[in-house]
Amino acid sequence: MQKIFIAGGVSIDSIIYLPEFPAPRPQTIHHCRFAETVGSTGSGKALNLCRLGFDVTLHAMIGDDSYGEKARKLLTHPDLTFLYDIDVSGTERHTNIMNAAGERISVFTNNVSENPGIDYSQFNRLIKESDHVVINLGSYTKKLLPVAKTEGKPVWTDLHDYDGRNPWYDDFVNSGDYIVLSSDNMPDYRRFMQKMIATGKKMVVTTHGRNGSTGLTKNNEWIEVRAVDLYKMADSNGAGDAYFSGLLYGFSKGYGIRKCMEMGSIAGAMCVGSDLLHHPDLSPGMLEKHHKSYFGS
Repeated sequence: MQKIFIAGGVSIDSIIYLPEFPAPRPQTIHHCRFAETVGSTGSGKALNLCRLGFDVTLHAMIGDDSYGEKARKLLTHPDLTFLYDIDVSGTERHTNIMNAAGERISVFTNNVSENPGIDYSQFNRLIKESDHVVINLGSYTKKLLPVAKTEGKPVWTDLHDYDGRNPWYDDFVNSGDYIVLSSDNMPDYRRFMQKMIATGKKMVVTTHGRNGSTGLTKNNEWIEVRAVDLYKMADSNGAGDAYFSGLLYGFSKGYGIRKCMEMGSIAGAMCVGSDLLHHPDLSPGMLEKHHKSYFGS
């Protein structure tokens, strides 16, 4: 069983489901569907990858509060070890408003500390012992990027809705070996992808939601993969992390980049059919079965 270390990204999310986003005016909404569960990108990746045959270790900052306790309970799986340090700012929390199309407005109602006073030496062993290292966006996780380089481990990173200009992302852009991002805020994503490959990245993949994904290999091969429709939309939260997880699953199997991206599409499509950050039926067998049905191999 291959080991994955994931750094950063655990929150408790309050999720409000509405047919459409409210108009920008004062109003009262009397009825909605509501849920409160674990969220954020580290949780999403960990909960998918532990179901795809990996031994997963996730580290994040949480508070010594009821939200942190809830996160610990929800991040429970035989193949998932959740390690944490206590943040004096409390557990990160988000309020997400979802519409029927799966679009999201996310409000960060409590953020983690910019510079938590934690022992960073603990990460050398965790990174050294891992087959794959995923370092998510975050202030404290930036300090883990040079640790991965010191231990000789390629870094997987997810830039999410990066616009190609914000300097805060520079450390992740420069240190990432395998980069995934969304095209939401980057219309000229192809130019960015070419720039990344030119600077030595091993693979860059840009996701487009319902419009599939685009990949560029280190050999400058462009790959386009369609999105698939497996289930009725329940909740799009976590779909990007599920895609990332399917992509990494394919990579761990030695599949070509196209098939890795197709595995990502399947995992993302499964995720949106569930209120959770993962689909309850997710497994290597189910991923391979759906891949054969939708992509023919």
